[in-house]
Amino acid sequence: MRSRWKRIRYRLEWVGLLLATKLIPLCSRRVCYHLARTAGALLSFLDQHRYRVAVNNLEVAFGDRFTPHERRKIARESFQHFARTMVDLLWSPRVTRENFARYIEWENFEETARDTGPERSLIIACYHYSNFEWLSLACGFLDLKGTIISQEFKNSLLDPIFKKLRERSGHELVPRERGIIRLYKVLRRKGRTALLVDLTVPPIQGAVAIGCFGLKTSVTSAHAWLNEQTGVPIIPAHCEPLLDGRYRLIFHPKIERTAEMTHQQIAEACWNSFEPYVRKNPAPWLWMYKHWRYLPAKPDRPYPFYANFYRPFEDLLQQDETGSLTEGNEESEG
Repeated sequence: MRSRWKRIRYRLEWVGLLLATKLIPLCSRRVCYHLARTAGALLSFLDQHRYRVAVNNLEVAFGDRFTPHERRKIARESFQHFARTMVDLLWSPRVTRENFARYIEWENFEETARDTGPERSLIIACYHYSNFEWLSLACGFLDLKGTIISQEFKNSLLDPIFKKLRERSGHELVPRERGIIRLYKVLRRKGRTALLVDLTVPPIQGAVAIGCFGLKTSVTSAHAWLNEQTGVPIIPAHCEPLLDGRYRLIFHPKIERTAEMTHQQIAEACWNSFEPYVRKNPAPWLWMYKHWRYLPAKPDRPYPFYANFYRPFEDLLQQDETGSLTEGNEESEG
């Protein structure tokens, strides 16, 4: 019975998404904006668990900087920004190479082009901040088309729809299985890729531990490994909302001297490039996500309610600390 209900639910989700892909592009930008704000606010009310996660994440990240009322407001706005991202992805068939500059402006693109050589081969480290879907869309229209690992849905019926939307500006999406090897081969051919680097990865899956708002978390080291193997530069980038409903794509300076850095240090440098933007305007980040799942054995400050001790994470912290001490001793001896 449960399996049958799941099949029915998955089919209904597919029908609903298919209808949305037909109807949302018929709407104006103003209608999309208000639709997303309403949907996000409603979702923050209906999904009380994720709303609680968002509020608690804000509390442990910022301490007393915000009042409880302000934290609740930012949490609700975070849901609304995510809803805008999804609605805009569905609306994106109306965005073309000819008109995308009406909706998205960019900053530091010329400096990025200079740092990537004549082939413009690069690894973009990006984040779940504001409209990360249109960051990818804009990069394609800016001739930074790349190969990107796709996150499959539990409901596989949805995958072809999202794949078609995400490949509109020229990207190629590949499945996670052996995906990193595919990216390695692409970069060896002077291609490009982009990876979202701000989500929690289990420590046993090639992760590294970094400081994120002063709290330790476990994130991917894939971009660091690819840089080490290919020499292709890593350039962080994020998309931020503008007051008029448009967006700005910001390319950060290239991560320098990566050949002298560990994977952990590269991942930390990417996060440090981005965190000041979140501190300045926190609402567009994905606060309802469990960014700090793993609790250190001896935390020096409060962690979210959902964090739990996990021995492999503690081993990862010890490994990084030992590596840092070793490097420090080598520098002192030098």
